[in-house]
Amino acid sequence: MLTQKTKDIVKATAPVLAEHGYDIIKCFYKRMFEAHPELKNVFNMAHQERGEQQQALARAVYAYAENIEDPSSLMAVLNNIANKHASLGVKPEQYPIVGEHLLAAIREVLGSAATEEIISAWAQAYGNLADVLMGMESALYEGSAGQDGGWTGWRTFVVREKRPESGVITSFVLEPADGKPVANFKPGQYTSIAVDVPALGLQQIRQYSLSDMPNGRSYRISVKRESGDTQPPGYVSNLLHDHVNVGDEVKLATPYGSFHIDVNATTPIVLISGGVGLTPMISMLKTALQAPPRKVVFAHGARNSAVHAMRDKLREAAKTYENLELFVFYDQPLPEDVQGRDYDHAGLVDVKQIEKSILLPDADYYICGPIPFMRMQHDALKNLGVHESRIHYEVFGPDLFAE
Repeated sequence: MLTQKTKDIVKATAPVLAEHGYDIIKCFYKRMFEAHPELKNVFNMAHQERGEQQQALARAVYAYAENIEDPSSLMAVLNNIANKHASLGVKPEQYPIVGEHLLAAIREVLGSAATEEIISAWAQAYGNLADVLMGMESALYEGSAGQDGGWTGWRTFVVREKRPESGVITSFVLEPADGKPVANFKPGQYTSIAVDVPALGLQQIRQYSLSDMPNGRSYRISVKRESGDTQPPGYVSNLLHDHVNVGDEVKLATPYGSFHIDVNATTPIVLISGGVGLTPMISMLKTALQAPPRKVVFAHGARNSAVHAMRDKLREAAKTYENLELFVFYDQPLPEDVQGRDYDHAGLVDVKQIEKSILLPDADYYICGPIPFMRMQHDALKNLGVHESRIHYEVFGPDLFAE
């Protein structure tokens, strides 16, 4: 239990850490990777190159300090972090390593301003946060190991099918090499895949949403090739597209994630996705259309038909199920794309255009896509009067959504 004095020191120094947050976190990662290079196998090195991980962690530290009087207000955020950690296989013994180098980085960047009293207060605050996360992660690990088909750590899977879904997205159907059942998952959750990346000389781990409904036998992931036009190319996505084929083996973690639908509910759901953000929505959609049937509205945005994954199957589903209403937005339609056949609206997804269809009693709203897209949809829903508690979102990569 933190004393009030410790809380006061943390709150008082939070603005200083926010001002120097990026430099502190950059220093932290540098120190930690030099002392423990094996941890590069756990962290996303592409996000390191782009500085996204540093930004996300700096914001998380500041948010914790700002809410230290009542950390319960951060439980949703901590739950997301715990799920991500569990998918990476984070271990309790790694927390002291992070704490050691985080405090050392604060000392190094702040210099004489980082008094022993300040360092002591932040050490206690970090220890308290670590205890909370370790408790949450332990419960997740126990739950995974205890369910039918569940496991902890890494399990070997075999690629049984590799299927292009569009010009940039490919699906992989993965079955366990031991032939035993796999754990069920909540529609919207993700799995982690671990592969060796020769270009880095490291193992790298990525999370990919499960893009089919649970079946107890296999998992499907649908991966967008990150070409690197405006940033470093995706190490893992390109490796999967170019070098992982049917019959190859990969390692998977048990599914985790707090972004999912309630499979027992019967209230309406509204799915809003952009680009590869449709992958968790497909799992949600297919499950929601089964018993008990629910009203589903699905609004999806893509540049055009060339990159619109699973478009034919979505159109077919809209014709088959009376409880599904589908809206497709193309912001860069091709000359051969026909409005009314290939897409419904030109431009970015605009919920205002379809508000009569999406403003449903007791509906929940799920958003997934690029961060600017999600911000826009979140704000648009709020402007239409949707309560914050009804809006759910999934971020691919470090959570930079909140500013």
